[in-house]
Amino acid sequence: MNFFCQLTSALLVSLATTFGSAASSDCPTNFAGGNAPVITRQSLLAKSHELCMHLFGVLHSGSTKTPLWSAEHLTRGRVQQAIGTARRNAFHPEARLPHNERAELKDYSRSGFDRGHMTPSGDMPDEQSQYDSFTLANMVPQDSMNNRGVWEQIESAVRRMAVQRGDLYVITGPLFIGSSVQQLNGRVLVPTHIYKLVYDLKRNEGAAYLVKNVDTKDVQQLTIEEIGKLSGFDFLPTIKSSFLVLPIPISLVRIRR
Repeated sequence: MNFFCQLTSALLVSLATTFGSAASSDCPTNFAGGNAPVITRQSLLAKSHELCMHLFGVLHSGSTKTPLWSAEHLTRGRVQQAIGTARRNAFHPEARLPHNERAELKDYSRSGFDRGHMTPSGDMPDEQSQYDSFTLANMVPQDSMNNRGVWEQIESAVRRMAVQRGDLYVITGPLFIGSSVQQLNGRVLVPTHIYKLVYDLKRNEGAAYLVKNVDTKDVQQLTIEEIGKLSGFDFLPTIKSSFLVLPIPISLVRIRR
């Protein structure tokens, strides 16, 4: 049984039917066609809150105390401007969330995990968006070698593609697969996998990339529809996407279908 089939089998019991209409959003510019992802797994509705940041949006779960996804419209101009924007490690809990539904700095303290950005600070072109990217509502517990290795390479590759193509819609998020998911401080769920999908609206092309949350160089390349089934979302509810190959250097990662 291949990797995708194994993941699909692990999640089939919790998949629900897709809702019939596109999801509205208070920050529609982050999404292709202006439509937020539609939840297709009803259990994800519990304690979920959309948070609009300066230049990206998050669907946060009070159950996992992490984002379920973080979405941005990444343009050539933003990438070029972000190069000259200083990074300030202003990690902070999200004040708009109830205390019992959000991660706190102490949850990550001495945990051995990085506070891993979903929408990366490296995409943020100004001081406000940089600060927003450091909210814990945009973070998951991430293996440090993963965060600073294969994941950083994927983020860099997406920025290169945004410069090449002009703009991309990017959605990043965690997966929690299995019945014994680890927790930080008994509160914050540690994802088993992390995904990033990219979509080129002008060319109607897209793809998704999935990695285990461990020290690895393996990247699983999927379609947007496949990652949607695994995560419980219809990411492009009004758009039928095709397939795009992301130019990740093969010397750094191993891409598998």
